[in-house]
Amino acid sequence: MSWNEPGGNGNNQDPWGGNNNRGGRNGGDQGPPDLDEALRKLQDKLNSLFGGGKKGRSGGNGSGKGGGRMVVVVAVAAVLIWMGMGVYTLDQQERGVVLRLGKYHETVGPGLQWNPPLIDIVTPINVTRVRTRDHRALMLTKDENIVDVEMTVQYVISDTEAFVLRVRDPEASLSHAAESALRHVVGSTDMHSILTQGRDALSIQVQERLQQYMNEYNTGLQISKVNIKEAKAPNQVQNAFDDVIKAREDEQRVKNEAESYANGIIPEARGRAQRMLEEASAYREEVIARAQGDAQRFTALLTEYSKAPDVTRERLYLDTMEKVLSENPKILIDVEGGNNMMYLPLDKLLQNRSAAAVVQDPLRLDSDSLRELTEQVTEQIRQRQATRREGR
Repeated sequence: MSWNEPGGNGNNQDPWGGNNNRGGRNGGDQGPPDLDEALRKLQDKLNSLFGGGKKGRSGGNGSGKGGGRMVVVVAVAAVLIWMGMGVYTLDQQERGVVLRLGKYHETVGPGLQWNPPLIDIVTPINVTRVRTRDHRALMLTKDENIVDVEMTVQYVISDTEAFVLRVRDPEASLSHAAESALRHVVGSTDMHSILTQGRDALSIQVQERLQQYMNEYNTGLQISKVNIKEAKAPNQVQNAFDDVIKAREDEQRVKNEAESYANGIIPEARGRAQRMLEEASAYREEVIARAQGDAQRFTALLTEYSKAPDVTRERLYLDTMEKVLSENPKILIDVEGGNNMMYLPLDKLLQNRSAAAVVQDPLRLDSDSLRELTEQVTEQIRQRQATRREGR
């Protein structure tokens, strides 16, 4: 029967054994149990559970059952707390490296995970974040010059197991390897290339060599990009190098201007040459066509001449005279039997003609005008010859 049940001798079954008078109180008036006594009895119960406590004391069975229940509750609570401590969550960007009793066990992915605490140690690693490390130093080039190079290395973690376990400090190893790779590449390149257009090639070579070092060291790092931020001469000689760079820029500018001038002259000269070729080809075709036409016309005249020689001869004479007189405004005629030459100003003769004919073309004669002019000239010649004969 429990000590506090109705009808029981609850006064004698006090689990704390509290039937003593404290502070002058009566035995029937029970006060709160003494703290020292309660702790002593709790210690005795624990000792009895582990085989080292006192046995056979009054009320020992009831107290043992209550103590056993309490130990079970404490044990269950401890197990629940222990299990709750092993629950954790990994983000989508993270991976967890699990060490069981100090030895690599597995790599877990994102989501809700559980590992036994105090047995497993989980190290979360962000595998998507791009990390950056800067480096700057004075270095010796291939042509024994000193340059000040500043470099930025961007990298990500590609192998979480290697990053956590293979190398003690992977990022420190990255710094040393970056300086080594940069010095090796700069030492095999001349200064002019580093200071001008060779930075891109320098970045690519440093990245390849640095990635090779990271793979050999098994650091688990993947080099995303190497950027040469600045490459210049030391401050002590910067002014002299600025002058050299300016002179090189002027040289490049003059070259560009010369190339621009050449690009403008050469196409123009080629165009003129092509035009001359086309004109020569056209002249050749014209001469050939004229010669063929003259040959065909001569053949036709020959045919007509064989049929009527006198008529054809007269026609050729008239055509020739028409052509000659139409192209020459002044004519000198050697008079037969005389010492002087007769001058015929055709332009003056033509002024006597009608205004319409003059307006059209004073130097252009048709067949009728030419025939009339010929008759006038012939008449004047005859008159002069007759005058000379009479004078003799």
